[in-house]
Amino acid sequence: MTATATKPRLQAHFEEQVLPKVMAEFGLTNRMQMPRVAKVVINCGIGKALDNQKLKPETRDTIIDTFVKIGGQRPIMIMAKKAVSNFKVREGAPSAFMVTLRRDRMWSFLDRLFNLATPRIKDFRGISEKGFDKGGCFSFGLTEQAVWPEINMAQVNFTHGMHINIVLERSNPKLSRFVLGELGLPFTRPEEKSKRA
Repeated sequence: MTATATKPRLQAHFEEQVLPKVMAEFGLTNRMQMPRVAKVVINCGIGKALDNQKLKPETRDTIIDTFVKIGGQRPIMIMAKKAVSNFKVREGAPSAFMVTLRRDRMWSFLDRLFNLATPRIKDFRGISEKGFDKGGCFSFGLTEQAVWPEINMAQVNFTHGMHINIVLERSNPKLSRFVLGELGLPFTRPEEKSKRA
């Protein structure tokens, strides 16, 4: 009982409420067949923020501070592996910041993403369902860090978005759509759009 009490709220909801619904909905009988939320990868491209292939310290600090506040973990800087002249990218130049969240940090991040951040998106009508890959992983982007309540925009000097990839194992697009919807990710509802039209 104490072990359940220490679990993040969304993880407990997943194990106690969502998984039984998945078993009933998809006819799964073995718990080893159940989909699993393995990790969340957040990244932020910094190509537009580079000045002569160098990243300004204040820009770097702003992005790192954002990732630490929303994910509780310091990101790593990704360097370009190849030079791409069309994008004015040199090999070895900074290209992105990335952080991978697992276990408790992942569940806490997803809870705040679904219930606090997405409703604060301007003119929000739901997240598009087009971001699923064949394995059931889901990706989407946020255009600015202001949607997170932890970020005080008066204290930042650089507005940036981020790309969020929710990695699910033992899944497929239909299964992942059901799981994420039950967890609280607010997807757009195509049927409602057709009714309005």
